[in-house]
Amino acid sequence: MAVRVDLNISLDGFATTTDQTPDNPFGEDWGRLVAAYVATRTFKERVFKDKSGAGTTGVDDKYARAYFENIGAEIMGAGMFGFNNHPDDPDWKGWWGDEPPFQCPVFVLTHRQMAPIEMLGGTTFHFISASPEEALAKAQAVAGGKDVRIGGGPTTVRAFLKAGLVDQLHVGIAPIILGSGIRLWDDLRGLELGYSVRSETAESGVVHLIYSR
Repeated sequence: MAVRVDLNISLDGFATTTDQTPDNPFGEDWGRLVAAYVATRTFKERVFKDKSGAGTTGVDDKYARAYFENIGAEIMGAGMFGFNNHPDDPDWKGWWGDEPPFQCPVFVLTHRQMAPIEMLGGTTFHFISASPEEALAKAQAVAGGKDVRIGGGPTTVRAFLKAGLVDQLHVGIAPIILGSGIRLWDDLRGLELGYSVRSETAESGVVHLIYSR
């Protein structure tokens, strides 16, 4: 049972974007950041429910497939769930529609008091106020021996990295410059110590960097 992170970041280390508008809540930069991932066959199948076989099948797709393999539970921050963008919507159930791609219990770190939300396809959102260690214990208890993924965003991921709880960190480094946002690497000097490190460059130009215990 490993604790895993998979995250897309820019060449200058940012995992969030700052060009959102009310008419374009994700912004143009977000599309640039995740373009190679969204283009994969696996993403189209798992997120867009596209069974046509469309999408790339190279190195990026290999890591997209790995993203979904052997996950028994997920932990994410309130921002990744979308509370920051929808603070006053009592019916908000996340970004992913009625059938989210997680297909496992998902623990959302938030101070809000909310009952669990059961979605189609096996995803149930649980809302908890907990330390990284406490949240991980809850996730591992229901993961059925499978891995736990720390889904994001970068602030949540940094908290688990700083606590020494992550067994494998995979970042897809897109060859773009964002210039602002939330950086993954802040306050993580010496993170590489204690990990073995490898990298692989995809046809898209994305560099997949993997830290493993």
